[in-house]
Amino acid sequence: MRSVCAWLFVLTIGIVLAAGLTGSVNSAEEKKSGPPPLKIDKSAPLLLDEPAKPATEDKQKGPKADNQACFVCHTNYQDEPLAVSHANANVGCVKCHGQSLPHRNDEDNITPPDTIFPTAKIDKACQSTCHEGHDVAAAKVVAKWQERCAQRLDPKLVVCTDCHGAHRLKLRTVRWDKETKKLISRKTEEGSKKGEK
Repeated sequence: MRSVCAWLFVLTIGIVLAAGLTGSVNSAEEKKSGPPPLKIDKSAPLLLDEPAKPATEDKQKGPKADNQACFVCHTNYQDEPLAVSHANANVGCVKCHGQSLPHRNDEDNITPPDTIFPTAKIDKACQSTCHEGHDVAAAKVVAKWQERCAQRLDPKLVVCTDCHGAHRLKLRTVRWDKETKKLISRKTEEGSKKGEK
């Protein structure tokens, strides 16, 4: 073993010396066209000496839901207030819509998520799962309703998501019947609509 190590050491020294000789031949040329010498300002402070930046108030103080698997296709929800507030409370898309693996793996985009909510079931889903009621005064609830849902005069027609975020796709390429999950329509790249195959 020692003889192998000694042999490798001699070989390494030979390679280094050979490289040095080759380098000395070109050293005059390199001085003319090579990179400028490295200048180090020893009086400049090291980056390690800089004070740590204060944490921003937006930093989450606990676990945050990871919705990246959904954002691959649904990028419009990354900044959507309802999705952001729920993610900050560590409630991800899968809490309401299920793992939806067939939906996520469908490149044809015709498979619905595991759980989708028809308008009539939105309030029940929000209230039975997490939210028993409002934590603000009724006057503020009514004011927000009038601001965001002025077109709906009957309070029975208003659902949680009318006021709490625009949690609907503005541009839809696929529509499902939310009761039966059957495909209603699908816009193709050419812009035409196709029904269920």
